[in-house]
Amino acid sequence: MSVMTVLELNGHPTWVRLPKGKGQTVVLLHGGMSSSASLLRVLGPALSTKYRVGAFDRRGHGRTADTDEPFSYSAMADETIAFLEHLDRRVHVIGHSDGGNVALFVAMRRPDLLRRVVVVGANYHHEGLMPMPTFDTQSQEFATWAERFGEFSPDGADHAKVVEAKTTVMTFSEPTFSVADLSTIPVPTLVMAGDDDVATLRHTCSMYEALPEGQLAIVPGTSHQLLKERTKVCLGIIRHFLAMKERPVTFMPIRRLATDVND
Repeated sequence: MSVMTVLELNGHPTWVRLPKGKGQTVVLLHGGMSSSASLLRVLGPALSTKYRVGAFDRRGHGRTADTDEPFSYSAMADETIAFLEHLDRRVHVIGHSDGGNVALFVAMRRPDLLRRVVVVGANYHHEGLMPMPTFDTQSQEFATWAERFGEFSPDGADHAKVVEAKTTVMTFSEPTFSVADLSTIPVPTLVMAGDDDVATLRHTCSMYEALPEGQLAIVPGTSHQLLKERTKVCLGIIRHFLAMKERPVTFMPIRRLATDVND
């Protein structure tokens, strides 16, 4: 059960879905040029059977209006931290794409707010992305997206090009973390990706290997939209990870054995 409302986050009216009921809380962080509706539709129903599910639309996304400021992962992390502080409890966070990048920022800054983190199709440095074409704003595909954007955005469909431009600048200049930065994250973190995702597999694996409490899941036969393409598989992996109370215990630890020895 949840309540949809508008909440002031860092002084900006923000569309939120506040978690209600019993159990631990899961907060969903949507991807770029998207909204909470996507993750709530795909993951929300199954997760709601055990967890209280919350979400919010970041500035310039979904039902939350934009400002004149450029997009940045740092500012998005500030929004997220403000939302988690409002909830006033430790939560699990699941972030897809840009939402996963934001989750990494939050895990570095405020691990005290988090129980476990799932990052899906994320990257810790923009140079880890595969070569990708930019969104052609003159195409019919963009026109269709802009119309859909305008159905919910307080800024209207004409603002879609502004959002696309801000997103493109951020995508190809941020984030700029190193593996040393990732090694400071103390929160158990599941790195998920499709085997044909937007980040290179080398980059994704280096993210996993840098995280002290990391786990890795590469879902075969999927793309950046793995949550939609293999929903049941992804949900099974995520629910198993969130339910864990301790570190994984395996028959033949190698990387984790080295970590245990160093501890």
